[in-house]
Amino acid sequence: MNWLFVTLTVLIVIASVLVTLVVLLQNGKGEGLASNFVAANQTFGVRQAADILEKITWGLVAFILVFSIVTSFTTGTSGAVVDVTEKVENAATTTTQPEFPTAPIQANPQEDPSN
Repeated sequence: MNWLFVTLTVLIVIASVLVTLVVLLQNGKGEGLASNFVAANQTFGVRQAADILEKITWGLVAFILVFSIVTSFTTGTSGAVVDVTEKVENAATTTTQPEFPTAPIQANPQEDPSN
């Protein structure tokens, strides 16, 4: 496996977790991180905290988008390509039929009633 692919994939997973956390910190009605910390509200203001969280969210989303595209190009074409249409066409033209038993198999043969 390509080490670059693995590294980029790990970075994307970390960024995804961070986006989830940042989005959970936000709340559109002012009940998120911006309203929970009084000292931060007095220093930066409620609107600045919300703006910072929004900028972090968009930055992480852009990071995930760009790195996902870059990661798709690092896989290369070294993987084996399977032609499914050829297998389906060949399966339809085969004439061999599966062999099934002609008579049902009895699990417990009955004893001869003449005895």
